[in-house]
Amino acid sequence: MKKRTRSRELALQFLYQVDLLKDKTIDGLTEFLREEGGDAETARYARVLVEGTFDSIPELDEEIQLVAQNWQIDRMAVIDRNVLRMAAFELLHCDEIPPKVAINEGIELGKRFSTQNSGAFINGILDKIKNRQAAALAAE
Repeated sequence: MKKRTRSRELALQFLYQVDLLKDKTIDGLTEFLREEGGDAETARYARVLVEGTFDSIPELDEEIQLVAQNWQIDRMAVIDRNVLRMAAFELLHCDEIPPKVAINEGIELGKRFSTQNSGAFINGILDKIKNRQAAALAAE
């Protein structure tokens, strides 16, 4: 498994736990990564994803909600919601990650950890976020 893919899995697992427990902090991240993270590079990118996603939840939820027709973010499956947040963070804030990679990794995480139908749901929403971002950049 590629290091970035493993980083995304770890970040998703931690964000899922935080979301389920309705934690207001990510204080346990260092310990979690020490126990689960493996090598330093994998743990480093997992930390970037967790901290960036967690700190951007209001912005990410707004972006997701703008394109999620007939879906309220709080009614989405917890895994799907966190995959969307994390992949949207990569789309909007990680310029070194090609949009296609962020979307494909999100789809695969959804399929692996949620349901087979989650892949299409995640793809649709992330593609709309990518298109909104591209339109906004073109307008500038």
